[in-house]
Amino acid sequence: MTAHREGPVLAARGLSRSFQGIQAVGDMSLSLGRGELLGLIGPNGAGKTTMFNMLAGSLAPDSGRIEVMGQDVTGEGAERRLSRGLGRTFQIPRPFPQMTVLENVLCGAQDQSGEKVMSAFFRPAQSRKDEARATEKARHLIDFLLLSHLIEQPASVLSGGQRKLLELARILMADPKVVLLDEPAAGVNPTLLEQIMERVVELNARGVSILLIEHNMEMITRLCSRVVVMALGRELAQGAPADVIRDPAVVRAYLGDAA
Repeated sequence: MTAHREGPVLAARGLSRSFQGIQAVGDMSLSLGRGELLGLIGPNGAGKTTMFNMLAGSLAPDSGRIEVMGQDVTGEGAERRLSRGLGRTFQIPRPFPQMTVLENVLCGAQDQSGEKVMSAFFRPAQSRKDEARATEKARHLIDFLLLSHLIEQPASVLSGGQRKLLELARILMADPKVVLLDEPAAGVNPTLLEQIMERVVELNARGVSILLIEHNMEMITRLCSRVVVMALGRELAQGAPADVIRDPAVVRAYLGDAA
């Protein structure tokens, strides 16, 4: 979980965003190193979700710059950023409930020739090969995320934590180099949470850089090598989790003085 000494895989420089004259994020910068597992924390109303949405491409900043793998993506949407290697999950997953776990994961496959009318018509053999490869890959990811026993079940039967694992599997179909994880612990029972943490650690060990928004401080301190704290739309502190949680300014923010 230690970042390499190369340039950041994700960088935000001077991001700001306001809603109806109220500033949610102001002049916020952040960088995620290659191979790093970085935590982003802060009290409610700190601007974390707005920051996350700007990084993911679902919300445009009023000012500032966002780079993925050194490329300026500030004006690009989430789909284009995914093709550049940046994927994200959501705090509340929304799978296709009547589709099976396998079918949901296959929805994340990219650049399938069968999706193109001409290729499907004139190159059916290639389309079948692409589909077979995608299915094999999806099965491996489902196994990795401990959902194999549910592979043919509709997503509607999954618990909240299992849906979060399913969403992560779907994102991993695109082979992202960077994953933004939005509160994977929220609403998850302790046993499944332990499994989620193990999978996140293993995913990071495989070389995926991860930015994690989370309120569960045990998860943050166990998984993250570095933490950035936001309050009132700006950076309040950053450093090793053990140091940050003892910072008097951070303690005051969580007690409500900076909320």
